[in-house]
Amino acid sequence: MLHRLRFSSLRRTPAHRTLPFRTFSSSSKSKEELSPKQHQQEEDAIFHIINSSSSLSSMIISLKSLSIPLSNSIVDCVLKRVRFSHGNPLKALDFFNFTAKQHSFSHTPFSYDTMLYILGRGRSFTEMWNLLREMKQKDRILITTRTIQIVLGRIAKVCSVRQTVESFRKFGRLAPEFNTDCFNALLRTLCQEKSMSDARNVYHSLKHEFKPNLQSFNILLSGWKSSEEAEGFFKEMAQLGVNPDMVSYNCLIEAYCKNREMDKAYKVFDQMREKDFSPDVFTYTSIIGGLGLIGQPDKAKEVLRDMREMGCHPDAAAYNAVIRNYCIAKRLGNAFALMEEMESRGLKPNPTSYNLFFRCFYWANELESSWQLYKRMRTEGCLPNTQSCIFLVRMCRRQEKVGLALELWNDMVKNGYGSLPLVSDVLFDLLCDLGKLDEAERCFIEMVEMGQKPSRVSFRRIKVLMELAKRQDCIRNLEEKMGGFGTVREADERPEKPLEMPYSEFLNL
Repeated sequence: MLHRLRFSSLRRTPAHRTLPFRTFSSSSKSKEELSPKQHQQEEDAIFHIINSSSSLSSMIISLKSLSIPLSNSIVDCVLKRVRFSHGNPLKALDFFNFTAKQHSFSHTPFSYDTMLYILGRGRSFTEMWNLLREMKQKDRILITTRTIQIVLGRIAKVCSVRQTVESFRKFGRLAPEFNTDCFNALLRTLCQEKSMSDARNVYHSLKHEFKPNLQSFNILLSGWKSSEEAEGFFKEMAQLGVNPDMVSYNCLIEAYCKNREMDKAYKVFDQMREKDFSPDVFTYTSIIGGLGLIGQPDKAKEVLRDMREMGCHPDAAAYNAVIRNYCIAKRLGNAFALMEEMESRGLKPNPTSYNLFFRCFYWANELESSWQLYKRMRTEGCLPNTQSCIFLVRMCRRQEKVGLALELWNDMVKNGYGSLPLVSDVLFDLLCDLGKLDEAERCFIEMVEMGQKPSRVSFRRIKVLMELAKRQDCIRNLEEKMGGFGTVREADERPEKPLEMPYSEFLNL
């Protein structure tokens, strides 16, 4: 009985150089047969060509000038890099189609899914559906539930729930099997991209067409903040004869903990044990979070000891939950002590661990403490993530510390961590406010050379200041580099309301 135990007491991408390669040839040579350095050089060369080519013909000429063996490993890595750098979707599609036409080469399911993601994010929906038709003609097995979720996720970002459901129905003519697994992909998409209410409504409207299974209920249970809604789905599971599993119970406990209903959470905990479900790390972590919400960080810490006595060893997420509780209570001494305990038990603090402290320092405007923590983080080999960098660069902007902001930027460029587009918006604001145009131009060019697109907002601001400074040559250079990304509207230019697409786009195959 839990409550009767102790709950009381890219790296920087080198600029491409034209190499004396002869042909872009096909090969079954795998990534494992290449040295990491050679593989990276080949990936860099192809990635640079995709970004810098002004037309399809120039891209093909440049690619054919290389003698890089064409392998699925190289193509998958290049497409993955285009995806994460927010590269031009139509240029990526030109590369995708070019490679598909090479002798003895076939794209992997991963490359198809990645290409669909790139097209969907760039709102190139016509090209996305064309590619899906191609997949259907080649082999329907290529269209998996993962494919369905990727496509629906991109559509749900900018379209209504109705259009998302209509797009889902189109897969009835595309997927090898249109079954409950496909239905679950739709539910997961709506939970992630829309709202739990939307997912619930679609579930009730389609549950008679697709027989819900345990996964269906677990998907719906995983996102509820309302414990009443979660209880309702538990009752419906029982009515349909679907037995809850560990995930189901954990979701219900999490819902109770988020609503500070700890007594109910403990009761479910006891029910689990009665049904021979051993609480796992997720169960205990939810309890820890709930105790923090009701202002009992010390009791939450005791859960770590209880876990070990029950044979369940805390992981980094469990420690982070206790650290978060102490940070909320502004007891940073206890929080740091727990991080030391983590390390003593062989658990390495991750970026989330450090971000809990960065958040505290950010609201206290303690840049010096944040910078010391950042240095410690780097010394211990933990690469900061985007959230870490955002906290730091915002504090640098607030205190107008250009030197530290540029040092952070240089670290990001050199070591390849964090999102340059997101951090650059804050950095460019700081540099432009202080008239540091040379530094802004350098950072802008570094981003573009790495294949990452600066936002239009940042570009326009730099351009206005350069016009005032009468630096027309610099403006033309930046415009030319921005032109390499095409005119696709990216996330920074999205309207607040979802974009309604022509309905024929969804109905015509």
